[in-house]
Amino acid sequence: MSPPTVTARPASRHGWAHALGVVLTGLAVMVLVAALGLWAAGAADLPDGAFPRVVAATVATAVGGSVELSGNAGALAQSRAGLTVLPLSVTLAGALVIGAGFLRPLRHRAVASAAELAGWAARIAALWLLVLIGLALGARQTFAVDVGSGTLSDLTGLFEAAPSVGFTTDVPLTVLFGLVWLAGVLLLAVLVARGAPLPGRLVRCQESVRPAAHAMVVLLLGYVVVALVVALIAAAGRGHASATFALILLGLPNLAWLALTLGLGATWHGRVDGPFGLPMPHVLDVLLRTPDVSTLSLRSLTGYDGRWWWLVVVDALLLLAVAFRMAVSSPARIRLWQHALRLAVALALTVLMICLTVRVSAHYGLSLLGIGDLGGGLSGELLLRPMLWQAVGLGALWGLVAGLLGGLLALPVRRRGDVGAPPR
Repeated sequence: MSPPTVTARPASRHGWAHALGVVLTGLAVMVLVAALGLWAAGAADLPDGAFPRVVAATVATAVGGSVELSGNAGALAQSRAGLTVLPLSVTLAGALVIGAGFLRPLRHRAVASAAELAGWAARIAALWLLVLIGLALGARQTFAVDVGSGTLSDLTGLFEAAPSVGFTTDVPLTVLFGLVWLAGVLLLAVLVARGAPLPGRLVRCQESVRPAAHAMVVLLLGYVVVALVVALIAAAGRGHASATFALILLGLPNLAWLALTLGLGATWHGRVDGPFGLPMPHVLDVLLRTPDVSTLSLRSLTGYDGRWWWLVVVDALLLLAVAFRMAVSSPARIRLWQHALRLAVALALTVLMICLTVRVSAHYGLSLLGIGDLGGGLSGELLLRPMLWQAVGLGALWGLVAGLLGGLLALPVRRRGDVGAPPR
């Protein structure tokens, strides 16, 4: 008798059609989130049918694209503007959808060759490149600035110097940073997902990276969920539903992850000046709307309202939970000091990412004959920047302590065996 034959499981199919589905689904989700957020913020009323172009610019900035603001006021006056901000709600939505789409055809696999992973990622990247070019070319618009009535209006009419402000997208930088963003999303998806296959040579390395990376993603998403609950409760109790939904759909992770760093003890410097209508909690507007750059920290928050000490409690509970989960997901042979060190490095890198993506810089103004700023409704500034290395150092310290405590709590329940063994 001939030995029975075993039919091999067919390899996962992930060709161009599947790659197109991943890219289009990710783009559709990002456009939908951006459009709803901008609509809630009142951008649907922009003149000259500019709403679709503003949506395109928002999606472009969400993936790291470079949007340049420009102004023109003829020979009499000069307008200036600048904007650096990431709508992280849009960024997070796109990252989750594209990351899940990238992993879907690879599920139920233990090992995948480097060539297979690279080829699958390259298909998505090639189609994403076309999306980035389309966004960059479509995100262009010019708006006239209303100077009101009076002397200023008479002067601008006399000298034909009606000011205008517009935005364009730097195509090469948008393509470059957009591809870097995609590479980061795909790499993070492979590192975080415990069921994602790795090349054979890297399987042994997963036990030192994957549990910590997964813990940090859970921490970030957990903080967003907590912030979402708080925002919805505040909207139900205080009203302002449109502003709240604009905040949720455009910048909820910005504020949630800012709160995470503040709970760790980090210090930020900022200032709000002029008629900026960005959705933000009232406490931030009060603390930052000062004549000079002010300090935003746990001390300044609790000085305004003592209940902000809860940020420390939330940080401690969430960090301890993800540290415990990280220890349980790691092989039993990993020592306590290794848990502590790995979580310290992971949290320090996470805080560094937060500091680089949450910072904000925005300004605009109009000067007459190059002298001064006309002020009033024609100028404004929004600034928020961290004390970077202080925040990173505090993140490492908190990670060290949380990793040690989480490892201690996991000692009675942690499974034994290799990383591939199922948890008890």
